[in-house]
Amino acid sequence: MSFTAESIPSQEGKTFIVTGANAGLGYETALALAQKDARVVLACRSEAKAQKAKSKILRSAPNADLHIELVDLTDLDSVKRFSDNFQSKFDKLDVLINNAGVMVPPYTQTSDGFELQMGANYFGHFLLTGRLLEALKKTEDSRIVTLSSLAHLQGSINFDDLHWEESYSKLKAYQQSKLACLIFTLELQRRLEAAKAGPISVAAHPGVSPTELVRHVPNLMVYVLTPLFLMVSHKPAKGALPTLMAAVENGVQGGDYYGPTGYNEMKGKPGTAKIASHAKDEEIAKRLWEISEKLTGFQYQI
Repeated sequence: MSFTAESIPSQEGKTFIVTGANAGLGYETALALAQKDARVVLACRSEAKAQKAKSKILRSAPNADLHIELVDLTDLDSVKRFSDNFQSKFDKLDVLINNAGVMVPPYTQTSDGFELQMGANYFGHFLLTGRLLEALKKTEDSRIVTLSSLAHLQGSINFDDLHWEESYSKLKAYQQSKLACLIFTLELQRRLEAAKAGPISVAAHPGVSPTELVRHVPNLMVYVLTPLFLMVSHKPAKGALPTLMAAVENGVQGGDYYGPTGYNEMKGKPGTAKIASHAKDEEIAKRLWEISEKLTGFQYQI
């Protein structure tokens, strides 16, 4: 039997955080969980967009247990405030879904001096996960689900110019950020296993799906490539299924990676996805982890 949103068992009594829950994959993930009676924290940057998403979810799941908490993943102080607020209001966390992201924007630095994609997609979630780890450790069978991408296959970590200050390739920067997310997933799992800690760390990717991530792609390119894009992509509701599988399916193991199982993992039923060999390099992982702790000013306690 294939995994679908409808096949998800009741999640009553479980608490989920979904970053970027107001649109695209995050919205579809939050919607599916809300429809299965989960308590869902919509972790969003915009109050107005979060309220709009909440109202929309309530139209299809009137009894949904939804909570809005604001977080800007490009601002480490905002991440700290979010984690403190969450832990003051909730006594458990079953699943943290590190979903929010940005793709191929013009060169921008975050308030902390990070290149925007690395800041939003990776460093913000690195800090968020670390600051919520105690809540996860206190919750039985908890999980951390981090979103990567097919782009990780061509990615590399540019340690010599991590923030792209010397020269900027928006695509290479995106590939780097999504590779970093997958490296983080696997390294976190290694550390959790070594410490015999409770949570598991897993990853997912949506394949190719038309979401707000493409808002920075030039209009002409979108126009020219749309017919091809429609052939190789699937809707966000389908793109969210690998994330949902990683978050709730029985039998998920730490270090697993889920994605579509169709041609080149671009679309199709969710299942096990391919991890590039360079994402498994433990020396790169250790170096990235140490740099991440230094740049975020946070040392993991596992």
